Amino acid sequence: MVNRFVKHIPGFIKSALKMIYFFSLDIIDGVKGRDSMIPPRSMTFSIGDGDFTKIGQDYKNYFIALANLQPHNRVLDVGCGFGRMAIPLASYLSSEGEYWGFDIVAKGINWCQSHISSKHSNFHFLHSDIFNKFYNRNGKILAKDYQFPFDNEFFDFIFLTSVFTHMLPPDVENYLGEISRVLKKGGKCLITFFILNDESENLIRAGSSYIDFCHKINDCLSINENTPEFAIAYREEFVRRLYNKYGLAIIEPIHYGSWCKRDTFLDSQDIVVATKENSN
Repeated sequence: MVNRFVKHIPGFIKSALKMIYFFSLDIIDGVKGRDSMIPPRSMTFSIGDGDFTKIGQDYKNYFIALANLQPHNRVLDVGCGFGRMAIPLASYLSSEGEYWGFDIVAKGINWCQSHISSKHSNFHFLHSDIFNKFYNRNGKILAKDYQFPFDNEFFDFIFLTSVFTHMLPPDVENYLGEISRVLKKGGKCLITFFILNDESENLIRAGSSYIDFCHKINDCLSINENTPEFAIAYREEFVRRLYNKYGLAIIEPIHYGSWCKRDTFLDSQDIVVATKENSN
């Protein structure tokens, strides 16, 4: 009965109620003394479910264990948001290391500049006004045309968490090309996806998956036909083909996630780690 009632509440009302709830949590956090390096919940509630701090710490551990991230490395965070990954890296990267992050949401960049860069001079945040139907409808640049504002082979390590899960095929291909361009030879990248293969597609068809990708749009599937960027999945062969095209060798195995209700998984999304191959 309750679920049926909630289903018929208009989206703007649900968003308003959710905002009120998180503002209330901010008040409680303020009384308890929330860490100033962690953004208010009312600012970050729209980025997805899960514990903001725990997810950041988990991924820092993945960066080290799966991609051999070193404290002295120069790092790029594509889609840095409100610093969920930057905050734990601030205590890991040494003064010789360097972090760069860019995002399409200006509010997140402003917060990171005020709260992280002000304390860590080797952490840099840039706003990229890229169009996204779900996150930045007024963006002036198309993702398929965007050039990363960095020199060739500038970074040792590049990561994207829950970015390609909101991007269409031409945008993903352009970004992979740019990742290959700005990544040093032998450098590594870690990117999360929703990957469709026999296992995940069987779980979707059986009705077991937490996410139902049912709308085919070119080389991808989405859960929302009108706003496909809400959540996008790619077939594994498509992902592997693009990596090969741009000289990125996948470090096996792919670490499949729990999003389709697998019994064995590493994290919620599928994690692909790759290294930039040396030129012949």
